[in-house]
Formats: sequence, structure tokens, C-alpha cells
Amino acid sequence: MADFINGFWNAYVMGLVGLSLLFCLFVLVSNNKREKGPVELHGHVWDETLAEYNNPLPRWWLFLFLGTVIFAVVYLVMYPGFGNTKGALGWSSVGQYETEMRAANERYAPIFAKYQGMDVAAVAADEEARGAGKRLFVTYCAQCHGADARGAKGFPNLTDTAWNWGGEADTIKTTITGGRMGMMPPFGPSLGAEGVKDVANYVRSLSGLAHDSLRAQRGAEVFQQNCVACHGPEAKGTQAMGAPNLTDGDWLYGSSEATIMETVDKGRTNRMPGFGEFLGEAKIHLLASYVYGLSNKPAAK
Repeated sequence: MADFINGFWNAYVMGLVGLSLLFCLFVLVSNNKREKGPVELHGHVWDETLAEYNNPLPRWWLFLFLGTVIFAVVYLVMYPGFGNTKGALGWSSVGQYETEMRAANERYAPIFAKYQGMDVAAVAADEEARGAGKRLFVTYCAQCHGADARGAKGFPNLTDTAWNWGGEADTIKTTITGGRMGMMPPFGPSLGAEGVKDVANYVRSLSGLAHDSLRAQRGAEVFQQNCVACHGPEAKGTQAMGAPNLTDGDWLYGSSEATIMETVDKGRTNRMPGFGEFLGEAKIHLLASYVYGLSNKPAAK
């Protein structure tokens, strides 16, 4: 309610809630009348002889309904809900979250501090630390990289040795902390359909995939003119830019001719969000150690 830009909506909600409670009381009062004398029929008849008496609602039902109205009033007095009032208890979801986070930090901070003082490789080799790191990974990373960390189309496999930005411990921590933005510009407008197909065949040839040799020869010249600035003259990539190695057989989007042509023609944009402010240094150290261990396979201690 505090997000409303003027007081109209606050008054609107308060009026709506108040009218709803008054209507409930009206229903209670109107259905609590008990007429003296014989009870009349409603006049509705079904199946020839089935009729409905105009009896008042049972007492137990009325008291139960009244109890719900009383509960609603007490709730609105104690908790926020009646417009932008904060309630007598001053409770808020933000305050509840902060309280739980403080309690969790007090409980788990010593554990994170213990591993933060250890080398990444040592943490990756610790069985208990790997379990904690895996839980962090499943919570924050599995949505993109998968629970097994093997990735999907457009999301890298973290269990192999192919790293666009580098697989060293410090680099992984930097990636998780600040995120990454990878962008390949589209070359379709400048190369044309035939040039795009030539380059795609040359790129496929770099990792031993089936290709048209004549197109690959022409594509090699186009590659040297347009692609070496990022991928290098040997097409082994540039980790400082996140440009992938095109000779190792590892493909983020797929290795088919059509997929590579699509990449060259339209370009690609990939973004990994940064978790530095959200997780903090200690949790990132533990998470980075787990990710580091996925491709380095440390011996368990």
C-alpha cells in the first residue's frame, strides 16, 4: 500500500474492506430472524413432493460466520492490511525476512568464515564444503546450468575444461561476483548469405566436422578479415573478451551448419547476472570452490 502515489487507492481499499465486513454483518443479522408460529414453505417444489422450508440458518453456522468476521477485524488491527496502516504489532514481510536472515547469518556465518580462509582448491576437496557448495549451486545456478551443471543450449557446461572467460579459481569468483556479458555482433548484413555459409563451413572444419571444402577455403579468408579480432588468428578464442575457442568441439548453441550460420548471421548475446551483492564474499568463495571442483575433480579428503 505504501507504493501508491496518492491517497485515493489507500482510501479505496479501506472503504472496500470496511464495506465487505459490514456486508458480512448484514448477512448475519438478516439470516438470524426467527419467526413465531409455523414455518412457511418457500414455494419451490421439486420432483413433485420435495419442498423447501424457510428455516433460519443453524446457530452453529451463524456463530462460525461471526467468528470469521471477528477474526478479520482483529487481524486488521494487529497486522497491516487495512489500507496503509502498519498494524499494532508493526509486522512486515521485509522485517520478517531481515529477522530470519540475521538468525541464519548468526548460525551459518562461522561455517562460511571457516571455508573463506581456505584456498579454493582445498575447499573444493573438502566433502562437507562440496555439499554446502552444491546446495548453493542448486538454489542459485541450476535454473540455467542444470542440477548436474552440464548446461543447456546457450548455457555453458561447467563440468568440462572449456571456459570462455577462464576456469581459474579467481576468474570463476570474478564471474560469479560481477556476472558476464558476452556479445557477438551480427555479420549477415556485411557478409551476405553466401559469405555466412562460407564462414560456417570454415568454422566447422576447425573442429573436424563435415564441411564443404571449397566453401571452407573461401570462408577462411572471410574469417581472417572479420573474426580474428575476437577469436584470434588460430580461432582459439580470447578469454579476456569471452570469445570462445572454435577448435575444441565445445559448442554453446550447437554445431550444425544451420546453427552456426544463424550465429554468424544474427549474432548472439548472453548475460550472466552477478551475485556479489546478493550472496556476499563468503558464500561466493564456497560456491566458486564447488564450481572449480566440477572440472578439476579434486581428491576427496
